[in-house]
Amino acid sequence: MKTPKIGFIGLGLMGGWLVKHLLAAKYTVHAFDLDPEKIVAVAEHGAIPVSELRDLPSLVDVIILSLPNSKIVRQVVQTDLNLFAQPKKDLIILDSSTSDPELSIELAQELASRGIHFLDASISGTSEMCAVKDTIFMVGGQESIYEQCCPIFAAMARESVYMGPSGTGAAIKLVVNLVLSINRMGMAEGLTLAKKAGIDQLKALEVLKKSAAFSKAMDQKGYRMVHRDFYPPIGHLTTHYKDVQLMVSYAASLHCPVPLISLNAQALASELSKGAGDRDSSAVICFYDGLIAKRQS
Repeated sequence: MKTPKIGFIGLGLMGGWLVKHLLAAKYTVHAFDLDPEKIVAVAEHGAIPVSELRDLPSLVDVIILSLPNSKIVRQVVQTDLNLFAQPKKDLIILDSSTSDPELSIELAQELASRGIHFLDASISGTSEMCAVKDTIFMVGGQESIYEQCCPIFAAMARESVYMGPSGTGAAIKLVVNLVLSINRMGMAEGLTLAKKAGIDQLKALEVLKKSAAFSKAMDQKGYRMVHRDFYPPIGHLTTHYKDVQLMVSYAASLHCPVPLISLNAQALASELSKGAGDRDSSAVICFYDGLIAKRQS
């Protein structure tokens, strides 16, 4: 099979690196973002700028989306690409966004009726991990289409895993992020207890990393928490809160109890109410700083 030409929409913290990896693997990539500077940044590495999204399906075999949420994914697919009215048979769409599993299933069905293949291909990893190709793709959809796209996933990430039918790739992303979120909040709570006990938080973190309590979150967020180093963000607190809201909402649709992540959502909302949305997600520790300050005053 010939090497597919790729269209890429959304050149944010993750998308920009994914495009660079594809270009390094010698794929032809047509790239689009609402921010012209982001298009210029990948064009310097060999990407072909796209000015009109409606032209993109005729230029490529695969379109990869890296967008904020499912509503924007639908808008781009239905309106900007105009694929409902003018479908391109056998076009493949890979949605790497953090999406609502139910909406991913719905969109996959609508596109399948028009001869278009849709995979919810979520990513586990931060933008720093993406920069060094240390991420994994978790993919839902038709297995034969997943197998066809394996070389593309291999170009962008360390590994890819087929999860099952449409929606399962989006769902496992919520599961992974739920556990990560609780890990981060647990670390923030532990560091706060250390501080109240008169233990230096940096020393506490070093012990935690050597102990049975170790988690990857400690490497990714621990030093940022200890040093209150929230800029530049690896992942914005606002984006993190959006994802947590989606977890809580999806769990509610399944009548699944999620008390810990629900508490995490309230802690994040507390920090957002103080105007901290542009900080790194490690700023959840500031929720505990506020509780301590209130009790001491």
